[in-house]
Amino acid sequence: MTLPLAEGLTLGVQTIHRRTEPSTGRWIPSLEDGRDVVELVDRLGFDSIWVGDHLAFSIPLLDPVVQLSQAAVFSNRLKIGTAVFLQPLRHPGPTAKQIATLDLLSNGRFIFGLGVGGEFESDFSVAGVPIAERGSRLSESIEVMRKLWSGQRVSHSGQHFQFEDILMEPSPAQHGGPPIWLGGRSDAALRRAAQIADGWMSYVVTPDMYRESLDKIEVEYDRSGRAIEQFMSAHLLFTRLDKDYETALNAAVKSLSIRYSMDFRRAAERYCALGTAEQIAQNLQEFYEAGVRYVILDLVGPYEERLDHLAAFADEVLPLIGK
Repeated sequence: MTLPLAEGLTLGVQTIHRRTEPSTGRWIPSLEDGRDVVELVDRLGFDSIWVGDHLAFSIPLLDPVVQLSQAAVFSNRLKIGTAVFLQPLRHPGPTAKQIATLDLLSNGRFIFGLGVGGEFESDFSVAGVPIAERGSRLSESIEVMRKLWSGQRVSHSGQHFQFEDILMEPSPAQHGGPPIWLGGRSDAALRRAAQIADGWMSYVVTPDMYRESLDKIEVEYDRSGRAIEQFMSAHLLFTRLDKDYETALNAAVKSLSIRYSMDFRRAAERYCALGTAEQIAQNLQEFYEAGVRYVILDLVGPYEERLDHLAAFADEVLPLIGK
């Protein structure tokens, strides 16, 4: 059985609020700032807007569910999504209630990107969750949330969570809950995506690495005996459009090195789509040929340039890929 991938390439945009780095002053995000970004992404014709998730990160970061609730008001067309929500940091019961509410109030426009996290131990320390349990907690949380979204009385007895005869209402707008796209690059993450998810979302991989991972997912999908209508293959891509490759690379390295508290130059050279519109379009084509059907663009660089960067990308790159 062939993994049922979508046809064509769909583009979304990552991040609503972000502080420019380097920065020494206190960051105070504003309502207008978020509205400007969401409304522009909508006007430019992108499919969706996404946000990430950390509890204690190297730079200031807002709560994803609250951000997306606001975004759903700023646009009544854009899909909204998490790339990715670190569910192991949370109990699935309250999460199920939050997500059902968000899906209802956005008229079923939510895509639930989930991941195990682990790159930042501070997330797990502040949540009081053992980092070694993150994989098992994620898998069981998905089972719990889908039960609670069913609209029926349900019980659960698992390794981490137990409850009896619970009815959680109202149910999400999307029957059975929003689509779940799982992140991760390990073999365990790929198996989990193949066995229980509606899609897989990668980041910091090359097209060749993506193809190899998708092949592993397909093997496990066949082995599992699943038969779903469509499996979404997504990729979060750091991107910088500029006058040439070197200028784009330097801007990306400066931004991402601060965001991730590491020297990001070698990673940027290998994993980012950088340079002119033609160079970025070529990179997108290579990912498409590797099996990517949904690209979430993280347009890096000075945040004050975000609106101009978005507009330039739409004007220069989208026509080259038939958008």
